[in-house]
Amino acid sequence: MKINTKTLAGTAILAALVVVFDYTLKYSNLKIPFPWLPYLKFDFTGIPVVLSFLFFGLIPGTFTSVIASVAILARSGDVIGSSMKGIAEFSTILGMAIGLKLFKRFRIVGSSVFGVASRVLIMVCINFLLIYAGILSISTTYADIPITFALLLGFFNMIQGMISIVGGYSIYEAIRRRAPSLVKKITGDKHTALE
Repeated sequence: MKINTKTLAGTAILAALVVVFDYTLKYSNLKIPFPWLPYLKFDFTGIPVVLSFLFFGLIPGTFTSVIASVAILARSGDVIGSSMKGIAEFSTILGMAIGLKLFKRFRIVGSSVFGVASRVLIMVCINFLLIYAGILSISTTYADIPITFALLLGFFNMIQGMISIVGGYSIYEAIRRRAPSLVKKITGDKHTALE
């Protein structure tokens, strides 16, 4: 895949927006903790990742996910947490890409379902691998009932994936409908993910 200047510039802007969202939400204490697993927090950093994928494709979306991970690592020093966030956002757009390839009709719904399902499946599996490897510890509340932990983890990732996908699609559709010539300028006259 040849990456042109517009793709590179657009991806860089969306990656910078990920950093702005992460730092702003973190230091303003606007991240909303998930009630049953309070170390997991809802945020909007996945929206620019989804936008990067929708406008420019899977590779730029992957790059934006990596930047999200690096920004969180630079801010917190938490290698595991930052890596998990990057993997979570990448797994969302990977599922969306698969959904867009499989569905000719109902592409938005199909890609959304695949994006959320991919995120939930991958994140639950990775968390259990890290727990059984001794890298992550599970709270004593859920240690005896791993299925409860898996369901809560899956529920969190389902909601967070929906925030990223719905937010990304909403902004993408608003730009595409109100300023189609701007979309063509942004993408360099190539088709976007939905076209």
